[in-house]
Amino acid sequence: MKKYIYKILKSLDKLESNIAFYPSIISLFGLVFAFFMIYLESIGISKYLVENAPILVVNNTETARSLLTTFIAGLISIMVFSFSLVMILLNQASSNFSPRVLPGLISNRRHQIILGIYNSTLLYCIFTLVSITPQGDKYQMPGFSVLLGIIFMTFSLGAFIYFIHSISQEIQVNTIMDKIFKKSKARLEKLVEAEKHTDTRFEDTSDWKPIMSDRTGYMQDVSLKAMAELAEDHNLIIEIVPIKGAYILEGIPVLRYKGDVNDTNDDIEDDKELEEELLATITFSNNEIIEDNYILAFKQITEIALKAMSPGINDPGTCINAIDYLTELFALRMRKKDQSFYFNEDDKALIHINTVSYEELLYNVMAALRTYSKHDIIVVQKLFIMFKYLLQQNNVLNENYKEAIIKEVINLKKDALNNHNNERDIELIKSYITKLKNVNPSDHNFEV
Repeated sequence: MKKYIYKILKSLDKLESNIAFYPSIISLFGLVFAFFMIYLESIGISKYLVENAPILVVNNTETARSLLTTFIAGLISIMVFSFSLVMILLNQASSNFSPRVLPGLISNRRHQIILGIYNSTLLYCIFTLVSITPQGDKYQMPGFSVLLGIIFMTFSLGAFIYFIHSISQEIQVNTIMDKIFKKSKARLEKLVEAEKHTDTRFEDTSDWKPIMSDRTGYMQDVSLKAMAELAEDHNLIIEIVPIKGAYILEGIPVLRYKGDVNDTNDDIEDDKELEEELLATITFSNNEIIEDNYILAFKQITEIALKAMSPGINDPGTCINAIDYLTELFALRMRKKDQSFYFNEDDKALIHINTVSYEELLYNVMAALRTYSKHDIIVVQKLFIMFKYLLQQNNVLNENYKEAIIKEVINLKKDALNNHNNERDIELIKSYITKLKNVNPSDHNFEV
């Protein structure tokens, strides 16, 4: 039963994350409201208002038809312009920044709501226009519905003005990086807050029973609470094999568990059902989401920095801004352990969660930055400033983190000295190495 509940909840989450969800819901509201107004007109709401509040009624058939026809044509033009603008800006973002930032731009809920307002108003005006039908030698005149159409069109024009302003702000590189940074920071702070600061060691899991993936996709998220409930119910301890955000191929192990292994046919069927329930707690996706995987923020900000340093764009200022965001994220990551566990109420570790180590994360980011930025002394200087800040951090959970930083300082020093011949640049590089040594001379060795 739990397996089907997990699948239903994941289906609902997937539906809500679909970019057409909010426009479809709002459009449906416009359609339903149009039929509701047709019903009210059929029982004489406009006739009543003509007698008691004539200012609220458009009581001329030709005027009503002209207004609604103009609204329909205008809304179609606005929608075409809005979609064209979005496509142009997305193409620009993909070319100038990184294709990875596109899902974040497309999934902006405010823009989805605005497009839904356009479509709902359009549907309302179309069905209101259709409801103006002849009765003998006269026309049934939905005067109050036409007035509401004018009001809805006014809201749509206001939404259009807001859309132009919002999309022009969203496409700016600083806005994009700031949104990525805030989402990743919130995720990291949540993990640091929830992490149990106890020394826990799992035994070797290589001989544990594996559970193979039954699909292909990115491992987006894991319902740890649901998995822990299953582990407690069946007296298991579980290891999540892939790192969250990794691309999973069908048929490779995603979980390993240790517990009572059953041999009878009935018990084997129970094991299969248990494995299906455990697999149901894992959410697969075709996209990576920062809210579920903070590592993606490091990738996106790094790619924006690399794109800025490409000869076609040549924007070192954006690269320097990206390094500022990476500096704070790396400092926050130093407060998190490399190994993560999920504990029950008795502080027993039930689930071992594999994560990207700090050393690997720092190397992957710096390997890319060194390759594309080692020729720019200003960017190299900024990277040394980042390392100095990281070495000065006191709330570090693992001293190996600082050793990883020292390794990257040495790598950066080698590349920088090999790519700069100007004496002033070489002197600047050596001065920063001296400053880094002075942060904690007894522990740091920057000799190449």
